[in-house]
Amino acid sequence: MIHRLSMGIFQLRLGLERWFKSWAPHQAFRKSGDISAAEEFTQYEMRLPTHQNAIDLLPGWSSAFPSNLGLSAGNIPLFADERILSALESYGSIEGKSVLEVGPLEGMHTYILNGRKPARIDAVEANKQCYLRCLVTKEILKLNRANFYLGDIRSWLSETETVYDLAIASGVLYHMDDPAEFLKKIAARSNAIFIWTHFYDEEAMPPSDLRNLPFSGKVEIRYLDGMELHYHERSYQQANTNASFCGGMRDKHYWMRKAEILSLLSHYGYVDIVELDVNLNHAGGPCISVFARKSPQTAS
Repeated sequence: MIHRLSMGIFQLRLGLERWFKSWAPHQAFRKSGDISAAEEFTQYEMRLPTHQNAIDLLPGWSSAFPSNLGLSAGNIPLFADERILSALESYGSIEGKSVLEVGPLEGMHTYILNGRKPARIDAVEANKQCYLRCLVTKEILKLNRANFYLGDIRSWLSETETVYDLAIASGVLYHMDDPAEFLKKIAARSNAIFIWTHFYDEEAMPPSDLRNLPFSGKVEIRYLDGMELHYHERSYQQANTNASFCGGMRDKHYWMRKAEILSLLSHYGYVDIVELDVNLNHAGGPCISVFARKSPQTAS
């Protein structure tokens, strides 16, 4: 009997101790009437709600926002990019048209397109952090005509049956591990296309040119639909470890020659092909802006 009573008292004591340990911190909080920074849950934003908070949530921004908004992000004014403005001037009005944007980065080119009142913009981004930044941009800049999708554009082009009035692929082609195959696929899904891309030019980049450093020196000869193509192998040299990295999905990627890019566009049905700009001295390597359109008879 005494043994059972002792055990009961012992268990009661343990219960009281557990209760006190769980109760005491709450009482201390109630007495203090405040929460210290150490006690705040880190998954919550405690500042005044602003768009800047959403920008700060995602490090590595490249793009700036329009200055009138007073927001701090990246430094590049892609919201007024002359390359996209030139493409739209070449195409004409996109009001009521369908637009495919490949690699929207952070949605600033989408902002330009959205302001021209297309029927819709399908923007496909594979970089997860860039995709999230696009969603922040969509909210801040009210991109009501744009739909952002996360995933591989090559799968999108293979699976969709949509043929777009205009495709935009700015800063995309030279990141591909098979750029010619990408051109073939996007040509089947667009009646007009704008491309800004780097290309390989041996004369513009002699061996002493520092822009050659990321290249391995290997040149693969590939064939696609009877065309011989030169693929110049290149690496990101661990640039993908940076929060602002916006390159391709694989370290090994290939640059093509300008003449071969233009030949592929012609081969896959574009007849009105215009070199809007060529810059052999770009810090990243020779680059080209090209607009191409199919004839009304062959357009889908």
